[in-house]
Amino acid sequence: MEKILIIDDDQNICDSIKMILEYENYSVDVAHNAIDGISKIKQNSYKTILLDIKMPEMDGLEAISKIKEIDDTVSVIMISAHASLGNAVEATKKGAYDFIEKPIDRDKLLITVRNAVQQSDLLQKNKQLKEKVESKYEIIGESEAIKNILETIKKVAPTNSRVLITGENGTGKELVARAIYRLSSRANKPFIEVNCAAIPNELIESELFGHEKGAFTGATSQRIGKFEQANGGTLFLDEIGDMSLNAQAKVLRSIEEGAIERVGGKNKIPVDVRIIAATNKNLPKEIAEGRFREDLFHRLSVIVINVPPLRERREDIPLLVEHFTKKVCEENKFPLKKFTEDAIEYLKNLDWKGNVRELRNFVERIIIMNSKPIYTTQDVKEQLFPYLKNETEIDFSLDSFQDFKDQMEKIFILKKLKQYNWNISKTAEAIGIQRSHLYNKMKKYGIEKEEL
Repeated sequence: MEKILIIDDDQNICDSIKMILEYENYSVDVAHNAIDGISKIKQNSYKTILLDIKMPEMDGLEAISKIKEIDDTVSVIMISAHASLGNAVEATKKGAYDFIEKPIDRDKLLITVRNAVQQSDLLQKNKQLKEKVESKYEIIGESEAIKNILETIKKVAPTNSRVLITGENGTGKELVARAIYRLSSRANKPFIEVNCAAIPNELIESELFGHEKGAFTGATSQRIGKFEQANGGTLFLDEIGDMSLNAQAKVLRSIEEGAIERVGGKNKIPVDVRIIAATNKNLPKEIAEGRFREDLFHRLSVIVINVPPLRERREDIPLLVEHFTKKVCEENKFPLKKFTEDAIEYLKNLDWKGNVRELRNFVERIIIMNSKPIYTTQDVKEQLFPYLKNETEIDFSLDSFQDFKDQMEKIFILKKLKQYNWNISKTAEAIGIQRSHLYNKMKKYGIEKEEL
């Protein structure tokens, strides 16, 4: 049953509207002044509010602003015996859904309320969806490094300055880019993302700038590029360190001129985009080795935000584990799981080469694969090293990273050979390598059937 609130100082009007709406199975509350009405709104959730304009102490035009501050999804219908175009315009500016004149026409009232309830439902669903999407890109952490990043984002976001985000894979560079976008004046405009590493060099220019029909073989129609799609909004150039030098030159020109030219086109097309770039590469080193343009680097790096690896902010790991656990359980409709303090401490001491992304994947894996309500350190180890009988098979005393990798590769191959009953062809196919390569690996590590 949908809840409706009537705010009007006229008892007869309130009684009349209440009777009409309750007959249509609405749940109706009444307040005879705006102050009492606002108090009820703070305590209850209403789909629609019928609000009189002329009231003592606080009129409807003042009240609607306060109502929208409390709940911006509720639909407010203004009612008045003193209807005027000026009042209607003012009410609409303040967020009113519609305007009804007194005396109230029953059919007009019911149609307007029904539509207002549907509008409120839609706004609430959109708000929930937006909150769900935004929570996906929430930056979690209380470390000094994260606090500094969040502070920088607050300062930078309202401006149009270009931002370069650096950091290892999986640290959350995209989260920083989206946080800047959400807090910017362009938040209601497009956010267009381009993964420069995923686009072949011969297609990157068409992807960024678009092309005209017939510009090259296969260009059977005009294409609008990412710069034009992002016009008025934000363009996120992820992994820009992988962009070809030729494409870099065109991006630089676009920044300098505020315009782009489609491939095969002759006309300059003005574009207004804020560029946020990200890379896992050391761009000064790339510049020194001739793989990245220094002038483009200086254009992009007005503000530089470095996202540290997870191993440099271990104090954030418990918060991240808790956050990911809650999310995974909600998404899969599982009862909420927990980790013991010892298990959390064990996770904190791991290096997490894949950073936050690897940690998130681990949490998802253990929740799906282990139905226990509480995870111990042993449970964690079993999911971290699922192909081992126990962790003692790993020699952590090795100093050389290459030696450690070789050890892990040998263990992996041994386990897979056993799984496929020493069938070399099936094993090679399962792990995605050629038979000759697998034989070479077995020879390298001295793997013989007797070892199992």
